[in-house]
Amino acid sequence: MNQKPAVLWFTGLSGAGKSTIANHLEKLLHDDGRHTILLDGDNIRHGLNSDLGFAEADRVENIRRIAEVAKLMTEAGLIVIVAFISPFRSARQFALDLMEPGELIEIFVDTPLEECIQRDPKGLYKRALSGELQNFTGIDSPYEAPERPELHLRTMVADPVHLAQEVETFLRGKFY
Repeated sequence: MNQKPAVLWFTGLSGAGKSTIANHLEKLLHDDGRHTILLDGDNIRHGLNSDLGFAEADRVENIRRIAEVAKLMTEAGLIVIVAFISPFRSARQFALDLMEPGELIEIFVDTPLEECIQRDPKGLYKRALSGELQNFTGIDSPYEAPERPELHLRTMVADPVHLAQEVETFLRGKFY
């Protein structure tokens, strides 16, 4: 495939911009002839993980399954773009430990909670703040930000297109 397989693991709050940046990145990589697949919370929760809820144990299992799928896809030679809240450090560490050294790149999409609440693209914060939605990350369930992500994307200082270009530049130096 003329590429080194990798997992690009985007983590951040709901509404931070993970999927938006990941979609722009996937287009850049495709334009460069790279073979990718994008896994995000929406497409996985409707199929593979439709049996899981949002309690802490279910969230951990959700990420465990995603990590296992991502591992299989890297073994097939793909660049796997993962865009999940993945709120717990221990679950992200499981994913990291599952991969070959240097194969998983943790990317923190850093957007302040207040901004995510204002964006609220799916109306989830409104529902969580009203008590209608339980176990919502950032409201009544914790988000443990990465302590040392390989990439730290700050959405308040750059738009998604530029942040995707920043990730692509990083990959060029590391993978191809």
